[in-house]
Amino acid sequence: MATSTHSKASGWVGRSLKRKEDARLIRGKGKFVDDIKLLGMFHLVFVRSPFAHAKITGVDVSAAEALPGVVCTLTGLEISRLIDPFFEIGPSPSNKILDYPMAVDRARYQGEPIAAVVAESPAIAEDAAELVRVDYEPLDAVIDSEVAATDTTILHDAMGTNVVWNGIFEYGEVEEAFAKAAHIIHIDHLHMHRFSSTPLENNAVIAQWDDNDQRLYFWSNNSFPTIGIQLLAPALHLRMDQVRVQTHDIGGSFGIKITNYPQMAVCALASRKANGAPIKWAETRSEHMVSSAHGNERTFRDTCVALDNDGVILAVDSRHIDDCGAYPRYEPLGCVIWSQVTPATYRLKNLRIDFTQVVTNKCPVGPNRGYSRMQHLWFLERVLDICSHELNIPADEMRLRNYIRPEEFPYTTPNGCIYDSGNYPGMLKLAKELIGWDEWQAERTKAQADGRWFGIGIGTTLDSGTNNFGQSQIVNPQAPFSGNSQAANAKLDIYGEVIVAVGSVPQGQGHETTVSQVVADILNIRPEMVNVRVGFDTERNVHTGHSGTYASQFVVSGLSAVNGAVQQLKAEMRKLAAFALQASEGELDFGVGKQGPEIRVRGSEKAVPYIGLANLANVNTAVVPEELRSLTLNCRYTWRAPFKVPDVQKKYGNLTLTYSSQLHIAVIEIDKQTYIPKILDYAAVDDCGHVINPMIVAGQVHGATAHGIGAALMERCAYDENGNMLSSTFSDYTPITAVNMPNVKYGNIETPSPHSYSGAKGMGEGGGAPLHCISAALQDALYAEGLIIDDSHNNASTLFELIQKKRRGELDLNVKVERDAVH
Repeated sequence: MATSTHSKASGWVGRSLKRKEDARLIRGKGKFVDDIKLLGMFHLVFVRSPFAHAKITGVDVSAAEALPGVVCTLTGLEISRLIDPFFEIGPSPSNKILDYPMAVDRARYQGEPIAAVVAESPAIAEDAAELVRVDYEPLDAVIDSEVAATDTTILHDAMGTNVVWNGIFEYGEVEEAFAKAAHIIHIDHLHMHRFSSTPLENNAVIAQWDDNDQRLYFWSNNSFPTIGIQLLAPALHLRMDQVRVQTHDIGGSFGIKITNYPQMAVCALASRKANGAPIKWAETRSEHMVSSAHGNERTFRDTCVALDNDGVILAVDSRHIDDCGAYPRYEPLGCVIWSQVTPATYRLKNLRIDFTQVVTNKCPVGPNRGYSRMQHLWFLERVLDICSHELNIPADEMRLRNYIRPEEFPYTTPNGCIYDSGNYPGMLKLAKELIGWDEWQAERTKAQADGRWFGIGIGTTLDSGTNNFGQSQIVNPQAPFSGNSQAANAKLDIYGEVIVAVGSVPQGQGHETTVSQVVADILNIRPEMVNVRVGFDTERNVHTGHSGTYASQFVVSGLSAVNGAVQQLKAEMRKLAAFALQASEGELDFGVGKQGPEIRVRGSEKAVPYIGLANLANVNTAVVPEELRSLTLNCRYTWRAPFKVPDVQKKYGNLTLTYSSQLHIAVIEIDKQTYIPKILDYAAVDDCGHVINPMIVAGQVHGATAHGIGAALMERCAYDENGNMLSSTFSDYTPITAVNMPNVKYGNIETPSPHSYSGAKGMGEGGGAPLHCISAALQDALYAEGLIIDDSHNNASTLFELIQKKRRGELDLNVKVERDAVH
């Protein structure tokens, strides 16, 4: 079931065209890293730590090296003599962390690589890895972020503390708001759990060092290779131009493949040691679960909420502790990225957040789908939802009283971000229509009267897209990053084919299709006449230091670059065609004729096909007049976002360009015998501005919904007190499948962005909305039991334990309401 307010398509943009990519992917003709077989290629397997925290007192690889078929080995100590530590994004003292691609003298999380074995086949490498002897001296593991913050056990001696970063984000008049509040609600603790993305394809890389030209070649599925090279090249003592990275098809990333550069480094060093042989590492699923990257885990403490008599939130004061795992790596960017959505979708003017990030003996985190914003949005959604119950205000009414109103856009947040467009009340109205709100409310009233655990929950989230990397200077004023950019190239090949290359790294988002639609509209041809280069190549694709696919930005940055390049190409083609046809530029029309794409003199039979123009520009140049010989029909365009560097002292400025939004409603009943929560009905409404391809957008929404439902009810990276990961296989982690998915009633509205050339907004990271609305629905079902849903993960086991603790009187009072109180 789908309801849409998509604007009527006048061209190719706005149509649900089938994806070009699927012609090869569905037929099994995709080209993934593990599909690549190179002559003389060897295979690498890691030896990983079974301990979360331990000193490494010895590594003996002699037995492994003696096994027939083994080419070489590497140890952390050996690597530390060949490579510099990766540079840290954070300021002192976190920039003192010595982050090597393998552990040198201490293992800091279960699954951390200790040694690597290279052999003629994966099987031999695995057998040899079993022969590597590592001597450990176990140390106390630090698993809890609040314990880590006490520095009782230090993970990185060079840093001298476990605190990666701390800062206070304060906006408005917080004390004044609390002083005049009609109600103050205290929430002692909330917790956003740790989960990951489980893409279909695990991390993989092939590295080859060529000693003849002193260059390093990578075939990789890293989704942000330009930042990967910026980290790899200096560590390996190479210039940037000595490193080539190629991607082709990628089986999903969701952000976490950004952080596979340490494994790329190990493969590069192994290739050098193996005399330039190509080295492949293909991650197993169990490796992926324990050591690739997880999403950030976050604890919210001592939250105070000020509200007026109508339930409008006046101020929030809270303390947040973020767990980034054993090494910061892409962090501490998450310490500021959450502030792109500081007030969420609400008119919250006064806010104070004391934000701390710590290292623990867990797998390092990566920018998992909805990176850092999801955690903060879940926090504010829980705050609003808990307050609505405590004040006995209906869930829908509570949101309408607090939402930013449609007429207030563009809306400047307390910290200077500019929400470009939106209509949250309109989304709520549509979602309620899709799900049959009134009918379910009647069923809820009857069910709760009968003692059933039955609830309805609303979740609203934001998908901020196109980062301003200047926000990195808020966490580290010396960080050398700001703004955002993307490059594209458009050309006519010698035989007149339209060829487009862009610096994005697609992982299933349909870039080839959407680029073709945009180009086809500009040139008035058909999408199948546009050839979009597959994948990414640092030598073939034009790119900038920001190029990659992350942060919901392709439709803005990527397509803006494509638009710019094709408009330049079109202008050159028009000038050359005017010469060829002996006509003025104003008389010319672009279209398709008997010979294919052409430019025609309006109202006549005079036309020149693209092959004719390409001939003039490339191989018949002597007939072209001097003043036109600068025309190459090969045009590069670099798009740069209109950002400024934020005020790092005030932590104020525009941190991202567009804001898509998603609103979900879930109807859930918890079985009183089994405690299993069952989704009875589900609606999802999306707003990503002007839609380029509605079918692709719907697929992204459904995928994000599945991701969020899985995280809310099934998926969790669980650790015991010793740092052992308890959900390191799919049997324990239980990722969501089609069997577990409810039927999603999908709707869409469009509020075009004034900040993009097409009115489109980045989207695809709306996986937070299911976490919000499922938590709210469970809260609605259990509030009468005196229970607060204070964790983002709630399966039958956790719900059973929560309810049993309540019945045993073991739950601390988590929420306290004061009236006419002074903060």
